[in-house]
Parts: sequence; structure tokens; C-alpha cells
Amino acid sequence: MEKDVLFEITKEHLETGMRGYPVGYCTTSSVDEKKGLFYVGKPVSEMSHFDPIEVIYLLFHKKLGDKKEVDSFKEELIVRSKCSDEFVDHVTKLPRKGHPMSLFASALQVLGMVEKVGDYREDCLNIIAKLPFVAATVINYHANAGPVKENQPEMGYMENFTHMLNLPISHKDLLCEVLRKFNILHYDHGGGNLSVFVGKAVASGLQHMYGALSAAMNGLAGARHGKANQDCLAFVQEIQTELGDDPRESEIEKFLKNKLEHHDLIFGFGHAVLRVEDPRATIFYDFAQKHFSSHPLVKIALILRKVGTKILQENPKIHDPYPNVDAISGSVLSAAGFTYPEYFTILFGLARCVGIAIQIVYERLEAREGKGTPIIRPRYIFKPR
Repeated sequence: MEKDVLFEITKEHLETGMRGYPVGYCTTSSVDEKKGLFYVGKPVSEMSHFDPIEVIYLLFHKKLGDKKEVDSFKEELIVRSKCSDEFVDHVTKLPRKGHPMSLFASALQVLGMVEKVGDYREDCLNIIAKLPFVAATVINYHANAGPVKENQPEMGYMENFTHMLNLPISHKDLLCEVLRKFNILHYDHGGGNLSVFVGKAVASGLQHMYGALSAAMNGLAGARHGKANQDCLAFVQEIQTELGDDPRESEIEKFLKNKLEHHDLIFGFGHAVLRVEDPRATIFYDFAQKHFSSHPLVKIALILRKVGTKILQENPKIHDPYPNVDAISGSVLSAAGFTYPEYFTILFGLARCVGIAIQIVYERLEAREGKGTPIIRPRYIFKPR
């Protein structure tokens, strides 16, 4: 039986980003500090070879589907996947200035303006179906790469997305495999990370699904959240620029210690919950060693995995000295031919919108015996200056 008091608030919990403070339930995923990420109680580390539609089915229906159920679900998403010409027309008139995540968040808002139904569950399924086209449209437009190729959702969720990209990519088949893994591993990550909390908070005011997801993507865009893998790749590239394509462990160790001495960040290590290497990172490390072991960025990232952990373990104040998924995902994407780090966060958003949308459905239509959660309204205490 649960205790009535789950958490006692003290002054030490104020101005800490509500870190660890329980505010509700998450029915889609959970994060264990030793075992990593779970989708509906099942370890995500066992799903990296799944088809994305199988995993989306699991998150939406809270159970693994058999072939007939998944095939039927796929057909339903195919029917819902077409975006209107009006949507494309409006998006391709937006400014290209600034980070492309601003364009992605704006595109979601535009999609809601011209295509929303107004029912959270219907809009959830519609937006999941349309996300590959929306993301491809934004990337192609921002890159000035021409219109999206014909939308062919029957190809597969990420196969279609890869097909619609007009960017020069050298290894599209292998990239598609990387993108499928990236997509699956980033669908959801508990109920309290910034982007999902922002999305649910905005929806708690009864904003529609598209507006809530647009707000969530603005939350995801920040360097402390979804932009981290772009920054991690820049960190690996900085090492490459300074030490060359094939640096020794001792050289990277010296580089990292110099960073720490100057109070600079070592990107790609640590996690808010985990106290082990992120299992999602482990999947990408294994894939990188199998397919890209000779790629300069991957070689550096693999050395960082070892040397960075060793150095950070020497600091007793660091609770999690292990790599997170951002430490390697950008290097793998680059090695697979997606050499456009400015779009990494859009790839993250393409995935994370799935989990956020499904969590919003729960909070608006199912929580508290169907009444939904109340509007978010935390208390702030007046503090005279």
C-alpha cells in the first residue's frame, strides 16, 4: 500500500528544477538508475532491432501487438499520414534564420492551425503518422534542398523519412538502420524530462495537441536537453581538430584534464537518473564498433568512452561518470552519412513527439478516472531581495 506522503518538501528542494519531485504518473516509460530505460515495463535495450511501428504500438496500446495487430495499426497510420498542400505552403514561407528547431516547432503549430481535429486521441495518432513528413519538409526547406519527395509511408516509418530527405547522403541504407535505432531509442524517457513536462503543462490548460507539442519542442531545443548530441559531436570534432584523426588515449586524457582544470564541460557524460552507462549509448557503441570502427569521429568517441569515465570517476562529487546516449549518437549519425548536426535535434524531436503525444492523451483523457489532470499551477514563495 502506498503511503499518503510520497515526498517531503524542504527548502533544499526549492529552485532545483523540481528535480525528483513526484507530481503524477507515467504510463508509457520509466528510467531505472541501474537498468536504464523501459517502455511499458520492457527494457528498450531489447527493442533496438524492432520495427518502429511495433514500438509505437506498444507505447500507444500498452502491450506488444501480434503481427495482425501491428499490421492493422500500420495501415491506420498510413491513412492518416498525408499532410495538406496548405500546410506545406505555409511552412515553406517561414524564415530560415536561426536554429532549425524553431522552424520545426513552428511547423507543428501550423499543422495544428490547418489540420487539427480537436480530439486529443485522434490528433495524437494523426501527428504520429505525419511526423516523418513534417520533419523531412522542415529539413529540406531549411537546407534549401527542394520540395519533399513523394510521401510513401508504406515503405516503413523511418524508411519513408530517409527517402524524403533531399540532402546528399552517401550511405542511405545504413543510415536508415541508424535512424530506426535512433528513433526507437528516443520515443520516451519517463514523465518528467523538460520537453514532455512542458508539453503536458501546456496541454493542461486545454491547448490542443499541436500547440502543446510545439511548446515541448521549444523546450527540447535547448543545449541542456535535445541539443546535447549536437554539442557532443562538436566536442568530439574539437578533439579531432586539436589532436588529429588518430589520437592516443594519453593525448585525449591530457586534453580532458586540461578542460577540467579550466572548469570547462566534458560533454556526453552524466545523467539525471542513471548511475551506469546509458544502455542506449551501449547499443550505439556496439553498432559503431561493428560498422564504423575506422571512422575518425567514432574512434575518438570510443576512446572518450573509456578515458572520460576513468577521469570522472576520480572526482567523488560526480555521481554518474558514465556516457549518455548523446556521447555517441552524433558520431554514429555522421559516420552513417548524416553530416548535418544542425538537424540532430529535429531527429530527436521526430522521435520524442511520439511519447509526449501519448502521455498527453493519458493526462487529458484517462488520468483521474477520465477527468484528466488539473491545470499545472505550482506554488512559488515570495522572496524579498
